[in-house]
Amino acid sequence: MTTTKEIQSQTVTPPPPERRGWFAPYREDQGRHVRMAAFWSTAFFLIFGCRFLHDILIQTPVLRDPLVATRIPVVGVSLSPAFLITFLLFGGGMILIYRWQQRPKVADLLIDTEAELRKVTWPKGTEVWNASLVVIVSVVLLGLFLALADAILFRLMRYLILGLS
Repeated sequence: MTTTKEIQSQTVTPPPPERRGWFAPYREDQGRHVRMAAFWSTAFFLIFGCRFLHDILIQTPVLRDPLVATRIPVVGVSLSPAFLITFLLFGGGMILIYRWQQRPKVADLLIDTEAELRKVTWPKGTEVWNASLVVIVSVVLLGLFLALADAILFRLMRYLILGLS
């Protein structure tokens, strides 16, 4: 029979942390749709930022002049220093976005988000249409009421302050 002191003195060693490669996905079979949406929405902002940076860099003549007289065939872009800098930042950014999404905290958040979205009861098309119609009518009526109140208060203030009718 073991006593409580013997049980407390026994140390339980946790299993060693899972070794994963640099590009090994974390729980890849879960949360695919939310991960894909998060990846491509973040990649869209990266593309936008790189395009903006490229437009700024080509304003400098040294960065605008091509290194080689040929152009890249399919995309039709010359190899200028501005393009190379932007392309390297884009490639590095895509790797960082992928690695960020594979962190266990972020991946678990996205997996839990997709699990919660699966529990949602989505409305039917007619329910969405009716609710949208109610919102549109309410906004129009409120806008008309505010416009009428504004016109009445404007005339009242003009009469009281300036004495004009």
